[in-house]
Amino acid sequence: MKPTRTGKASTASKVTRRGFLGTAAGAVAAPLIIPASARGADGHVAPSNRITIGQVGRGIMGRGHLQRLIYDPKVQVLALCEVDRTRLKDGRGQVEDVYGEGQPGGTYKGFSGYSDFRELLARDDIDAVVVVTPDHWHTPISIQAAKAGKDIYCEKPNSITIQQGRRLVEAVQRYGRVFQNGSQYRSAPTIRRVCDFVRRGGLGKIKSVFTIWGGAGTPNPSITLDYALKGEPTPEWLDWDMWVGPAQGRPYNPAYHRNPIPGVVPWAFCEDFGVGASTGYHSHAADVIQYALGYEESGPVDIIHPSSGEFPTLTYRYANGTLFHLVGGWDQVKRLYHAVPDDARLAGSFGGLFVGERGWLTSMTGGGPIEGAPESLFDELGLPSRNVNLGENDHYPNWLECIKTREKPHSFEEIGHRAAALGHLTMICYKLGRSLKWDPDREVFLGDDQANRMLRRASRAPWNITA
Repeated sequence: MKPTRTGKASTASKVTRRGFLGTAAGAVAAPLIIPASARGADGHVAPSNRITIGQVGRGIMGRGHLQRLIYDPKVQVLALCEVDRTRLKDGRGQVEDVYGEGQPGGTYKGFSGYSDFRELLARDDIDAVVVVTPDHWHTPISIQAAKAGKDIYCEKPNSITIQQGRRLVEAVQRYGRVFQNGSQYRSAPTIRRVCDFVRRGGLGKIKSVFTIWGGAGTPNPSITLDYALKGEPTPEWLDWDMWVGPAQGRPYNPAYHRNPIPGVVPWAFCEDFGVGASTGYHSHAADVIQYALGYEESGPVDIIHPSSGEFPTLTYRYANGTLFHLVGGWDQVKRLYHAVPDDARLAGSFGGLFVGERGWLTSMTGGGPIEGAPESLFDELGLPSRNVNLGENDHYPNWLECIKTREKPHSFEEIGHRAAALGHLTMICYKLGRSLKWDPDREVFLGDDQANRMLRRASRAPWNITA
């Protein structure tokens, strides 16, 4: 059972690049020999049928995205936008080296580089954009892309505030675009099979769900702070003003832009630029868990702070009574909640542990196979393998196919927004140090003006967020 789809995205009636080329082909005399790649034969996709892509951002994640795209025969990368000229130069080389193979002289000249994403979006020959920037640019660029008629793949989280996320959803739907959030873990076949099983009642009524969130149950959770670094001279190869963009002005410091330790991005913990744990972890876990619970387009009604004494760690309560506990480590599931036997093997991340009337199951990755009990659950699940192979995920192919069919992809705009929103709710609760009541339909805190003011933040001119 796949997540409920909410219909097809509308499309404007216009002549597309591919449609034009397909029509024009009949009016032009064909050469005597047409290469297989041009005809779409021998496994190739004809150029007129490829989805043309522009990418915005080429940091650590951006390099991986670009590498994946340029080896996909279904797409053609036409442009890259990057405010760092050294990264832009490297990206150009990355594209031209691959596309130059098989070209006369081994060179490829069909690629353009930009430092201002608006120039990329203004191109009529680009069908879709991939947004791989720091968090504070995700919403503004995605909204502008929707207005420009581009379909969008945006890295997680969708936004840095709940209000921003809602504006993004409105823009994507208003302009009839296909949007995929970058939470690809839900697209791994094994994870999806487990989540579908839970969703359709395979564990009976779900009593509790658990996932790891850095610092849960401690006085120092992984929340964003006013993380100001000492200003240094801006390198000549970097447009720092554009890098900062809609965020409040900060002087340049290389740690914001260059990762001093692999896998660590200091900007993610500066509240002007990032969303802390939501950036690298919470959006993935929230997406997978709310998918399994059937709340992927909604959210909890209570965010319960540990200071209330009701639960030892921060907990969400959903309208049907299901409890979703954040823990600082898997040992807390046994030691604080006694939710599974002491000999249960819990390991991994980017997923969760589901405890229901009929038993328990995990959906984590990176810690070994899917675990659960009783063993009969696995007979019902029918998994080809209990090992999770993230390389088998179809997140990109799903998005590309939906660009053609105009269907909703696995993690469309509302789902991506709700996954990010769960992280935002967590940080607001931690910062205020008290429990909160949430209306997931209106997306407001009940009777709490102070909390509601934290649903939004000002943007630096001229980058005001409007759908």
